[in-house]
Amino acid sequence: MTAALAYERRWKTLRVLALSLVIIGLDNTILNVALPSLQEHFDASSSTLQWMVDSYLVSFAGLLLTLGMLGDRFGRKRALQTGIALFGLSSLAVLFVETSTQLIAVRALMGVGGAMIMPATLSIITNVFPREERAKAIGVWAGTAAIGVGLGPLFGGLLLEYFDWSSVFLVNVPVALVAFVLGLRFVPDSRDPHPGRFDVPGALLSIGALVALIYAVIEAPERGWLDPVILGAFGAALALAAAFVAWELRTASPMLDLRLFRNPRFSIASLSISLAFFSLFGAIFALTQFLQFAKDYSPLQAGAAMVPLAFGLMLGATRSAKAAERVGTRRVVAGGLIGLGITLTTTLLWTSDMPYWPIGLWFFFGALSMGCVMGPATSSVMGAVPKEKAGVASAMNDVTRQVGGSLGTAVIGSLVTSFYGSRVSDAASGLPSGARSAVKDSIGSADAVAAQLPADQGASLSHAAASAFSDALGLGLCAAAIAALAAAVIVIRRLPAREAVSAPVEGPGEPVRLNQPRELPSAA
Repeated sequence: MTAALAYERRWKTLRVLALSLVIIGLDNTILNVALPSLQEHFDASSSTLQWMVDSYLVSFAGLLLTLGMLGDRFGRKRALQTGIALFGLSSLAVLFVETSTQLIAVRALMGVGGAMIMPATLSIITNVFPREERAKAIGVWAGTAAIGVGLGPLFGGLLLEYFDWSSVFLVNVPVALVAFVLGLRFVPDSRDPHPGRFDVPGALLSIGALVALIYAVIEAPERGWLDPVILGAFGAALALAAAFVAWELRTASPMLDLRLFRNPRFSIASLSISLAFFSLFGAIFALTQFLQFAKDYSPLQAGAAMVPLAFGLMLGATRSAKAAERVGTRRVVAGGLIGLGITLTTTLLWTSDMPYWPIGLWFFFGALSMGCVMGPATSSVMGAVPKEKAGVASAMNDVTRQVGGSLGTAVIGSLVTSFYGSRVSDAASGLPSGARSAVKDSIGSADAVAAQLPADQGASLSHAAASAFSDALGLGLCAAAIAALAAAVIVIRRLPAREAVSAPVEGPGEPVRLNQPRELPSAA
């Protein structure tokens, strides 16, 4: 495809990339609604359920940098098409799954496919769209990702209402097929014309550091944060990360040019994305349990309850690009983080018998705030990097999302579980030791125990567990609120309002734009 034809078809290309991105967004949240069904079908423990969710995140986050670099080197269209095919075929493989371990393996393969798709979509956008249209296109990109995240619970609920758990995977197959076929025609290829030597040590060190970090984060709530295995995994992640930094600073052809982090439009924007996703993913993980166990919603009702999430994310991500042009990236991103923090703290007022409308408003305004972070912050990250290196930059942007989301799921989930266990202890005190442990383990287990008790006693236990979980939810999400508000302070202090003047930096590898801000009005 010629450059002129690629430019002429750029909006059609964006539609195809958006469709490719939908399945990634769907998969981030659709499985949460199916967790009770999976627990029943596979007789899975809480740890196994979490691995069903997080095996995808481990392979996704662990391979993002390496696969983003390979996309730059061998062609972003090739990476995109390969990722879509692998994602679709892995989703189809659930037809042959018989054990929870096999399902975890399938999810890991889907994560590999996702790690090819996600950075390829954003790097293709960066190469196809001129600078004056790029922020708008990235806003559409972020909004599309948001649609999948927001509608995942609803689609999951609808599918589980009429089909079994495998349907939440099989829904990916036709979407992947259509995206693959359209991609063959409408997506142009691009690559780094001067990629340098393939950085094998850097790739291996980055994979090892990210996998060790995500593993430690996921297992810590189950094993304990001071468990020797967890401390060893964190230590390994730190050592491998230090070795990665040392190697990247020394090698002539680094996989990730670490000078990028000297530009606050790259580093501070990445941090804001990470902390925003920490809050969002942690909140969604806990709220799914709140709706289905504390509120006693069916999977379909829980999915429908989260629909405002899609509208808020889409509206915030698409409209924030224009807002950033008017008042600057700093104000929009900081405002989104402050709005997210305030919204999260309102869960302190929630009860298990509250009506739906405040929950719906919470989803909408929390998502609207999140969308105001996603679009401008992503545009800031990508604008700080030469487009020849867009694949690695896109992958780094996605790493911050996935690491932040994994940390949010683990930390917020661990806090909510801990707060819940301490608050439900009195209600479980008269039960046998095995039942008492089950009640304190999770609200789902408490409901299962309550179902085996006499009606009055079971109803009392269920109500106590729901109340305890509601209190725990508010306290846990306060931690997410603190993270969002801390990120807002950092953004206000450190993130430039607008793009810096480009200036080349001498040294190995491609030029990197450092932050050299031009004169701006103080109001910006």
